[in-house]
Amino acid sequence: MPLPSYNPAEYDALLAGKVARFKEDFAPFVVPEPAVFPSAPLHYRLRAEFRMWHDGARVDYAMFDPAEPKLPIAIEDFPPAAAPISAAMPRLRDALMACEVLKRKLFQVDFLATLSGELMITLIYHRPLEETWEAAATELAATLGAQIIGRSRKQKIVVGRDWLQEEIELNGRRLRYKQIEGSFSQPNGEVNRKMLGWACARAEGIGGDLLELYCGNGNFTVALAPQFGRVLATEVSKPSVEAANYSLEANAIDNVTMVRMSSDEISDAYTGGREYRRMDGVDLASYHFTTLFLDPPRSGLDAGTLQLASGFENILYISCNPLTLQANVAALQATHRIAEAAVFDQFPYTHHLECGLLLTRR
Repeated sequence: MPLPSYNPAEYDALLAGKVARFKEDFAPFVVPEPAVFPSAPLHYRLRAEFRMWHDGARVDYAMFDPAEPKLPIAIEDFPPAAAPISAAMPRLRDALMACEVLKRKLFQVDFLATLSGELMITLIYHRPLEETWEAAATELAATLGAQIIGRSRKQKIVVGRDWLQEEIELNGRRLRYKQIEGSFSQPNGEVNRKMLGWACARAEGIGGDLLELYCGNGNFTVALAPQFGRVLATEVSKPSVEAANYSLEANAIDNVTMVRMSSDEISDAYTGGREYRRMDGVDLASYHFTTLFLDPPRSGLDAGTLQLASGFENILYISCNPLTLQANVAALQATHRIAEAAVFDQFPYTHHLECGLLLTRR
């Protein structure tokens, strides 16, 4: 049965095909020549999840062919995995096979790494975890130099901490972020660095204030904040808001106000809708917004957010789904044009492509 191919010799051609499709899809909008930001062809993923397959005393990482999703394929390594994950995979498997307490009814293993070299491993079980498990996991954490988390139904045991600190060098700054276990973080760290750099370059010289929707853990917020007078950033996920506030403090950024609101709620508040208790102390009328920054989920923007966006001079839009991006750009055609474009290959060897657009008012 075939497994995904990760052949560096094929990478340039595969990326060229994705860029050609992007140009074709956005040709009706008169898209400028996009800047192209490739990935490293191997060892680029900072996140990886594996089912664990038990065969007698042996346990292996397993992947599944989409054509036969119930039949596991044992793997020895995972070429896309970042260096901390690649180094830990064989050592973890050996440790599991040597320790029945850690191995028994282990169902899944999730890895999270950072560019700065930190590593978290989440072990997911089909059984309750006892004190003996915690003792073995503590030894495992010391051996691997990793944070270890055990999960089973209604149970979470943390050995160390349940978050990592990422550090990214960007334009002479050292940006620090908090990445919480189970929350979203960018999977391709070096391509994310390129995305941050592109967004900052597009924002340079605009001035005024920034409204950011879907800010997550503050990935773009921290990078963009120095380019603007003030920033109002919104995010609906509580853990992400906590991580964003941590990142703002860690980077000594004091011109950002965080509010835990969805995009449709902030759109309603911005256009004079009902009053929101979570907006207490935020005077929207005092902001001089010149730019809207968007990094939405794959579903793209809802009707209310599109209406909100149509009133901005500049829209910086990062999209993980070219199809919904096309629909959103079409809805904004009457008010905005594409001034600049970029593609970021977050997911090599797949059809997925991250896109960036700067839209300016006509």
